[in-house]
Amino acid sequence: MPATNTSAPRKLWDISPPVDEKAAVFPGDTAYSQTLHFSLAPGCPVNVNSITLSPHTGAHADAPLHYANGEASAGELDLAPYLGPCRVIHCMDCGPLVRPHHIAHMLDALPPRVLLRTSRTASQAWDSFTAIAPETLELLAGKHITLVGIDTPSVDPATSQDLPSHHRLLAHGLRVLENLVLDKVAEGDYELIALPLKLTRADASPVRAILRELP
Repeated sequence: MPATNTSAPRKLWDISPPVDEKAAVFPGDTAYSQTLHFSLAPGCPVNVNSITLSPHTGAHADAPLHYANGEASAGELDLAPYLGPCRVIHCMDCGPLVRPHHIAHMLDALPPRVLLRTSRTASQAWDSFTAIAPETLELLAGKHITLVGIDTPSVDPATSQDLPSHHRLLAHGLRVLENLVLDKVAEGDYELIALPLKLTRADASPVRAILRELP
């Protein structure tokens, strides 16, 4: 008779914001909309919706194509960076940019993925949010990470035109997640699961990002 697995399931944290008509996007970007294409009724056995959205809606993975022509699309990304051990670092109330000293307390024995919680209550609003200083990404790249995530709309300020932090990601081959919700996540180590869709020509992909308790 096979042995029974009596271990408790590992705790999950859903770190994705809702995706609907209220989801914020960069000013001028495509807002979420949804219409019923097929309707369940006599002669039609299913409901099928038609959805229009920016690939940067909700929690999402930017592809290098987003900030450099000729680079990889979302569908061409290696999935490995989006799955595995990660560390959530709290840097709440740090101002407009996460700087190296804001995360220095949590850099020992760093796993390959880092998620930055900058706010006590995450917001997707573009009018005011914390981005990541380029020197912070340089520091993390020197720690051999593969992915960085943040609970704000972008790693660069909304007014930036040269996107220095995005280009630091490109220079170091780092992957990025934006618009995460880390409100209920304590500082510490977890397993990250946040796979982008295989959108073969898209510059980003929505993800259903979750954290799982380590075994």
